[in-house]
Amino acid sequence: MCGIVGYIGLPEKTSQHGALDVLLEGLRRLEYRGYDSAGVATVASGTVSMRKKSGKLANLLSEIEAEPMTEASVGIGHTRWATHGAPNDLNAHPHLADGDKLAVIHNGIIENFAQLKAKLVSTGETFASETDTEVAAKLIAQHFTATGGDLTEAMRLAANQLEGAFTLLAVHADQPDRVVASRRNSPLVVGLGDGENFLGSDVSGFIDFTREAVELEQDQVVTITTDDVAIINFDGSPAEGKRFSVNWDAAAAEKGGFGTFMEKEIHDQPKAVEDTLLGRTDASGRLVLDELRIDPEELKNISKIIVLACGTSAYAGMVAKYAIEHWVRVPVEVELSHEFRYRDPIIDDSTLIVSLSQSGETMDTLMAVRYAKEQGARTLAICNTNGSTIPRESDAVLYTHAGPEIAVASTKAFLAQITASYLLGLYMAQLRGKLFQGEIDDILADLHKIPGKIQEVLDGGEQIRELAREMAQAPSVLFLGRHVGYPVAMEGALKLKEIAYIHAEGFAAGELKHGPIALIDQGQPVFVVVPSPHGRDSLHAKVVSNIQEVRARGAKTITVAEAGDADVVDYSEQVFYVPETQPLLMPLLTTVPLQIFACALAAEKGYDVDQPRNLAKSVTVE
Repeated sequence: MCGIVGYIGLPEKTSQHGALDVLLEGLRRLEYRGYDSAGVATVASGTVSMRKKSGKLANLLSEIEAEPMTEASVGIGHTRWATHGAPNDLNAHPHLADGDKLAVIHNGIIENFAQLKAKLVSTGETFASETDTEVAAKLIAQHFTATGGDLTEAMRLAANQLEGAFTLLAVHADQPDRVVASRRNSPLVVGLGDGENFLGSDVSGFIDFTREAVELEQDQVVTITTDDVAIINFDGSPAEGKRFSVNWDAAAAEKGGFGTFMEKEIHDQPKAVEDTLLGRTDASGRLVLDELRIDPEELKNISKIIVLACGTSAYAGMVAKYAIEHWVRVPVEVELSHEFRYRDPIIDDSTLIVSLSQSGETMDTLMAVRYAKEQGARTLAICNTNGSTIPRESDAVLYTHAGPEIAVASTKAFLAQITASYLLGLYMAQLRGKLFQGEIDDILADLHKIPGKIQEVLDGGEQIRELAREMAQAPSVLFLGRHVGYPVAMEGALKLKEIAYIHAEGFAAGELKHGPIALIDQGQPVFVVVPSPHGRDSLHAKVVSNIQEVRARGAKTITVAEAGDADVVDYSEQVFYVPETQPLLMPLLTTVPLQIFACALAAEKGYDVDQPRNLAKSVTVE
């Protein structure tokens, strides 16, 4: 979860940007990964200088302003999501060792740290913090001494003693010409510059300075100097990384005139859907998914699909289930990644595992994918981050093209994942002959109209924001939906929980009479996602009945319905209309008012919608 950045450049480059400039800019962009504390360490004149402070990055900046640091051309920086130890100054990274000449930062969890710490204590080592990271720092320091001052070898030897998930970065005053890092089950990417090189949890950590990057594989150590990137495996054998170019620039990760990243990313959604659809057909109009890398014959023989995801991505997977089963006629299960491998699931070589992860580093999902591969299943990743671990370790990948998503609460990545899932379903229906080509063409034509329709919803957003301002003191909000509206209801509830910190629940509307209707009291706000009256008429009528049921018991009913649906007007306090489209595509529209509502309500309550408490963007620990 933590954000990590490393830098080394030529001294003559410091007039353009010294190490501290790069580190602080990188941490600013990576703060969405954790904001419990932040810290930096630089090496200059044979000395390690360090500043670290609990709380958000602004606290560290104030600390540096009060106590300026010496100019330097090498350093490491860290923004923390706390695991071991409270989020205070003492537990903030970097951690020092070897007489304060070694500085280490860490993302992940070292599972055997207690045993290692006990051994270190028995040798006379003392510890200043409660973190597992300080254990790694002490190990690296011991190996540095034993190897005669070789930081790369010290890192490699220490990494082989660690269990769990980790990315470690280290600098040492006695080897000021390098930054050394290692990774296992935790993200790390190298940035390539001219006379300078970079390290980051993801490319946003150095996107202001370069768009050229190198992927690292599992269990590798990388050493960056001003003119070289050297990679070895944990066994000491040489290795090479895969080079790639980042297809977005620094401006894409800025707020673009909006007050928050979440607002911007909600408004990015027309483009996110449009770009995810771009270039997916050949000259004859047939779907061509070049990234998949799975033999079409294998996809024809798939007997079951299991979607693996967590949080918002799991709700995207639920939408995918309805569409893929309808179009492909193959059973689809949606599993929470963190539960999947612990229940002895039934999978084989005719099972297709589809993993959904915005970052491509979600640890629960990564471990579930690895388990599925061990059982012989084919694996396909739907992901927004080029070069991330889950796509690299999957048999195939279908990239969304939503651009960087900075706000912790996912918006545009959710719609992009649904869009990519639709493409996968239509592609498999095309391969297996389950839909006529004309039917696929019609659905694709409607999909290509969705960006414009999302824009219509955004243009009418002031009505939703006004309701949010009126409801800022509501202690609880319920959401109801059926068919593809059910996961939309759960996603609407999750957004309120994430950023507004109020009780919110999403239910299948048919479950009302089986228990949840007992929650309805006078004035209880209830959002209802209403199915299209032009789709499955019985569902539309049933949901209108559900609206009447809760309203009769005092609920304040707010409906999200298709334009022209007059049946909901008499039973709704407010109606938010979305443009008409095919019923299976409706989540791409009905989700948007709920995102706007949550964002506006949280802002009205004075909360930081981009960095909600206790959360981080990328969950890289189990």
